[in-house]
Amino acid sequence: MKAFIIEKYGKNTPLFMSEQPTPEIGAHDVLVEIYAASLNPIDFKIKEGKVKLLLNYNFPLILGNDFSGVVVKVGDRVHTFKPGDEVYGRPRKNRIGTLAEYIAIHEEDISLKPQNLSFEEAASIPLVGLTTYQAFSDILNLQKGQKILIHAGSGGVGTFAIQLAKLMGAYVATTASDKGYDMVQSLGADQIINYRKEKFEEILTGYDAVYDTLGGAALEKSFRILKPNGQIVSISGVPNAAFGKEQQLGWWKTAVLSVVSRKITALEKQSHVKYHYLFMKPSGAQLNILKDYIERDYIKPVIDKVFHFTDAGKALHYLEAGSAKGKVVVRIK
Repeated sequence: MKAFIIEKYGKNTPLFMSEQPTPEIGAHDVLVEIYAASLNPIDFKIKEGKVKLLLNYNFPLILGNDFSGVVVKVGDRVHTFKPGDEVYGRPRKNRIGTLAEYIAIHEEDISLKPQNLSFEEAASIPLVGLTTYQAFSDILNLQKGQKILIHAGSGGVGTFAIQLAKLMGAYVATTASDKGYDMVQSLGADQIINYRKEKFEEILTGYDAVYDTLGGAALEKSFRILKPNGQIVSISGVPNAAFGKEQQLGWWKTAVLSVVSRKITALEKQSHVKYHYLFMKPSGAQLNILKDYIERDYIKPVIDKVFHFTDAGKALHYLEAGSAKGKVVVRIK
């Protein structure tokens, strides 16, 4: 099969097409012919080796973390899916590789594709959808009437997050530029901070939660807007010792995380809020929940641009440039 691979970590490491073996399936796996895959910041972070403390892969490595496609073969113990089923999903972290013509994936990690979406639209959902659902439902327990700040509202995660937060009844503030203003307003944002002209930390106060997609200074300033016992969920900040213990990374890695996150831990204590670093878990069951929301038109995918499979490298550069409004998708079939 054709697949896009890297042969080592590095910012300038080329992403190139290669012939790779079609993956074998286990008893609980399905083999999916991939029709479309979406790109996410985790893809270029993996490529550059920025997360190798947490995720260290063997080479050659096929990139790509979510997809949609059609089941072509099922394992002996698979009873949920059959050949011909249209599905979407996010593979487990040790089984990534959706920039390819086929993928073998555990049946628990996929769901039937929303019937009202194209393959390209469906491929844009799994990673951002699961990440946001787990942030809002499993960690924050976001309630009707609560106030949440969602950073970078016009980005791939933000466009989904605004819609889900509104569906859950929250009051949503978000940051955006002039170019993204109309988009985030149309998605339901209640308050929009133009980050080029305004400082969100000087405008917002008394918030229950922050969904951080940026890390760095934006994350640090977010502590200022929360009420006591508020919560921050970050997907771009630094993992802390609590994350290391939760993921059972061992004492050495947990100690390293404790050191690199010491500034965040200090802010957490000073502000009397709770900081969570989120590493999303694949879940076909949660994808099925999102499928229902999408088929009821509660949530709509937002796609910035679709690239042809042969232009996957260009698509990754486009995403990394940071100007995409919505998701970047690669059409494979």
